[in-house]
Amino acid sequence: MNDLKTVHIIGAGPAGLMAAERLARAGLAVTVHEAMPSVARKFLMAGRGGLNLTHSEDIAPFTGRYGTAAGTVAAWLERFSPNHLIGWAEGLGQATFTGSSGRVFPRAMKASPLLRAWLGRLAELGVEVRTRSRCSGLRRNDDGLKWVFDTPDGERVETPDAVVLALGGASWPRLGSDGSWRDWLTAEGVAVEPFRPSNVGFDVAWSAVFADRFAGQPLKPVALMHGDRTVRGEAMVTHYGLEGGAIYALSAGLRDAVERDGTAALTVDLRPDLGVEALAGRLAKPRGKDSATNWLRKVAGLSPVAVGLLREIPGELPAGAEKLAKRIKAVRLTLTGVQGLARAISSAGGVRMDQVDAGLMLTALPGVFVAGEMLDWEAPTGGYLLQASIASGVVVADGVVGWLAGR
Repeated sequence: MNDLKTVHIIGAGPAGLMAAERLARAGLAVTVHEAMPSVARKFLMAGRGGLNLTHSEDIAPFTGRYGTAAGTVAAWLERFSPNHLIGWAEGLGQATFTGSSGRVFPRAMKASPLLRAWLGRLAELGVEVRTRSRCSGLRRNDDGLKWVFDTPDGERVETPDAVVLALGGASWPRLGSDGSWRDWLTAEGVAVEPFRPSNVGFDVAWSAVFADRFAGQPLKPVALMHGDRTVRGEAMVTHYGLEGGAIYALSAGLRDAVERDGTAALTVDLRPDLGVEALAGRLAKPRGKDSATNWLRKVAGLSPVAVGLLREIPGELPAGAEKLAKRIKAVRLTLTGVQGLARAISSAGGVRMDQVDAGLMLTALPGVFVAGEMLDWEAPTGGYLLQASIASGVVVADGVVGWLAGR
C-alpha cells in the first residue's frame, strides 16, 4: 500500500476521529470533514458534567446493554475493549479513575483536555481536518463516486479511494448531527431505519403545584421498574415529567411502550434500601404534632420532593403503616409521551446492520464505510455509548485498510 491512497472521513465526532487516527497510523492520507466550525461538539457537551468514557463491569453484562445489537457490538468490543479505551486515553496523558458506580472517567472530569491532546496527535500523524466542510451528497459518473462538499470557498468535489461516514444520528441536531444524510443514502439504495429518541425524558401529567415546586429537584436514591427491569439510581423532576440516568437506562423499553400503547407504566421505589416490613416498622411510630411531610422525612427518610410525589397519586395517603410502606415502595406513574430528538442524548435508528459487512462497508456502495451512531444501535448512558462509538471507529478503519489492500 502506498502513500497515495486517500481516505476522507465525513464527521469529526469520536467515531470519525478514532478512524482517522487508525488510518493515519496505517500510512494512509487522511482528511476529516466537519460541517460545524469546530470538531466534536457533542463530545464536548457530553463531557461538561464529567466525561464518562466507559464502564468497568464484566464484558458479558456490558455487551448486554446494546439490546438487539448486542451480538454486533460485542464483536466491536473484542477489537477495542474498555481496557483498550482506558489505555488509549492514558496514552494521551489523561489519567482515569473508576467511580463507585463502576463508571470510568478521566481525572480531569471533562472532555476538552483529552480532545486537545487527541487533535495534537492527529496533527502529528498528518491528518488534515477541514471545518465548515459540509457533505451535500454524492454523484455518480463513469469515473465512479464523487463527493460534494459545501465550503466557505464554494463547492468542492473530492474523489478519495475510500470514504468513512461518521455523521452521527439525529439527537442534539444543533450540535451538528441532524440526520440529513439519510436522504442521499436512501437514494443510493441503503436501507435506513427511522430515527427515534434514546436516553431521553418522558412526559408525566404533573399537577401545576407539583411541577412548579419541584421541577429541577432529584429523586434519589430510587429504584425504577418497568416490565421485568429494575434500575437503581437517580431521576430528575422536570416541568414536563422525568429525566435522568435511571430513566435513560429504561428509555428504550419505555419509549417502545409509549409508541405501542400510548402510555407506559413506571413504578418508583422511593426507599430501595429498605424492605416493606422494615419501612412499616418505622412508619408505625406515632406522628405526634409533626406535619405529614416532616414526619415522613424523619421516620421514612423521604425528601420533600419524594413526599410530593406520593401526594401526586389520587386519593389520601394510606393510613396504615404497612399500606403506606407499600405505597412508598411502589409509586405508580403513567408516562404519557416521549421527549423529541432535539432533547435526546442519543438516537436509535439509522443504517441497518444488514446493510454493512463485518468491516462496516456498505454493500450497496463498495468503498464507503459507516461508523458510530449512524448505524442502528442504541445503549444507555454510563460509558456504553462512547465505548461503542469509538470501537466502531477502530473496526471501520481496519475494514478500510483491508478493503484497500485487497483491491
